[in-house]
Amino acid sequence: MAAPVMTADDIDRFLAAHFPQARGWTRITAIRDDEVDLALPFSADNLRPGGTLSGPTLMALADTAVYFLLLSRLGPVALAVTTSLTINFLRRPPPAELTATARLLKLGTRLAVGEVHIRSAVGDELVAQASVTYALPPPARAA
Repeated sequence: MAAPVMTADDIDRFLAAHFPQARGWTRITAIRDDEVDLALPFSADNLRPGGTLSGPTLMALADTAVYFLLLSRLGPVALAVTTSLTINFLRRPPPAELTATARLLKLGTRLAVGEVHIRSAVGDELVAQASVTYALPPPARAA
C-alpha cells in the first residue's frame, strides 16, 4: 500500500475548513499505510439507559474511522459519502473510552471498503466490528 498523504494535523485542518462540527469528537492516535487508529474519550452524552455506550455512538465512530482512513490515503476528498455501514455489536461497551482501528480492505476508483474493530479501554475488549463502504467522487477532469 502507498504511504499516507495526509497526517493527523492535515486532517484536522481539513475538518476545520469543511466540517468544523466534527472536530474534537475523536482524536487520531496513529496513521499507518492501510490503517488509522482513533480514540473516543468517554462522555456521559453517549450513554443510553442502563449505563452502556449507545449503538449510534459506535456506528459514528466506525464511520468516522473509515472516513479519516480515506482522507489519509486520498487527500482532501470532501464529497466521499457512506453508502453502507454494517455493524456487529459483540458485547456491551462499558462507560469508558473507546478505540477504533480502521483497515482498508479495498480502494477502487468509485468505492472504498474498510473494516473497523472497536475496543473498550476497560480490558481492551472487542465490543463491535463494522464494515463500511464509501462512494468516492469521480476524479476532477482537466479543462
